[in-house]
Amino acid sequence: MLSPEQVKIFSGSSNPQLAQDICDELGLPLGKIKLSKFKSGESYCCYQESVRNCDVYLVQTFSHPINDHMMELLIMMDAAKRASARTITLVIPYYGYSRQERKAAPREPISAKLVADLFRAAGAHRLITIDLHAPAIQGFFNIPVDHLTALDVISDYMMKKNVKNPIIVSPDAGRATTAEKMANILNAPFAIMIKKRPEHNQSVITHVIGDVKDRTPIIIEDMIDTGSTIVNVVEGLKERGAHDAFICATHPVFSGPALERLDHPNIQEVVITDSIAIPSDHPERFKVLSVAPLLSSAINIVSAGGSISSLFKHGGV
Repeated sequence: MLSPEQVKIFSGSSNPQLAQDICDELGLPLGKIKLSKFKSGESYCCYQESVRNCDVYLVQTFSHPINDHMMELLIMMDAAKRASARTITLVIPYYGYSRQERKAAPREPISAKLVADLFRAAGAHRLITIDLHAPAIQGFFNIPVDHLTALDVISDYMMKKNVKNPIIVSPDAGRATTAEKMANILNAPFAIMIKKRPEHNQSVITHVIGDVKDRTPIIIEDMIDTGSTIVNVVEGLKERGAHDAFICATHPVFSGPALERLDHPNIQEVVITDSIAIPSDHPERFKVLSVAPLLSSAINIVSAGGSISSLFKHGGV
């Protein structure tokens, strides 16, 4: 049992329900903090309880508006450091800017590295996150990174569905390893979609590697942003003789008309986690799985000692 006098968990404004669920799992109270904005739009925070010599965990996910939530987190870190917190651990279920982890064209930034540098400079001692878009982002940090995966959570749910004649589909080459792992868990074949991107948030399916005819696709992604890529994949699979698909993703970024796009007649169910909060009036075909038990277990291990790898039933990421 973690001591509420030594371990304190505070929530940013991005996903307070997830932070509360984590605390409930750990049997700890959610820390008291005041968060507000000045008329100019500047963020403000003030801890309403002492954090001196405490291990502080700050729960903040990078949902819309991402830049406001990032700045709020930086200010929360600075306040905790100046209040003499012993350690500051960032619990960021969805790590934003992760798609900008390399230079794909001349004169582009590597924004994921910039964000890592900002967190380190602001005083972070450790990062806990889930399903980075590119696992190599861990190397951008000079502090420990506990990179968790929701693959077990999603796979366990899909096993209970008893999908007939399934095939695991990676929507691009980058998700192939994850698709293969899920295929092994569900004892199913897998296929890979080859696509090109003429613009940001646009994609065109060019090839499918694998036989999807008369099979039920289970499409596995790390995130869904605008939903246009997923819809293109679903329609491409349908054209090749596949049945209606299941969509599985860890992070429901859901920009623009994503919810409407994913309420698609050829999609049986959209399985996501609560790494990012989504509207409560979402379509019935959406199933939200909780990552609070996963994150609370990680916090318990970090605080009390143990191995993070014990959280991976089918291997880590």
